[in-house]
Amino acid sequence: QVQLVESGGGMVQAGGSLRLSCAASGLTFSSYTMGWFRQAPGKEREFVGAINWSGGSTYCADSVKGRFTISRDNAKNTVHLQMSSLNPEDTAVYYCAASRRLLISNVVRVNDYDYWGQGTQVTVSS
Repeated sequence: QVQLVESGGGMVQAGGSLRLSCAASGLTFSSYTMGWFRQAPGKEREFVGAINWSGGSTYCADSVKGRFTISRDNAKNTVHLQMSSLNPEDTAVYYCAASRRLLISNVVRVNDYDYWGQGTQVTVSS
């Protein structure tokens, strides 16, 4: 059974940083593209960024580019989302997801992903 478990969420002041982690089990982690999405209240789930199977290529949404960084450790079956310069508009539930698609430019939609975590709340106060 595939499990993706996010951690590291919490409350932070504007301008602060947080590091989210996602621990994967039940799948051949290094064979999957990993992505991060977020969903704010009343809004659709939106793409944040993705990292390819090796970690050698990442792609982030324009809204977070330059502020958020994605990395992965295939030896530990984990993927991380380092978030900095946070602002209240970043407040959302953050989800990690796994996709069998290999090209990270092809994994920007919810339907591109095969497995999802339960999400972790990030709240940024002004």
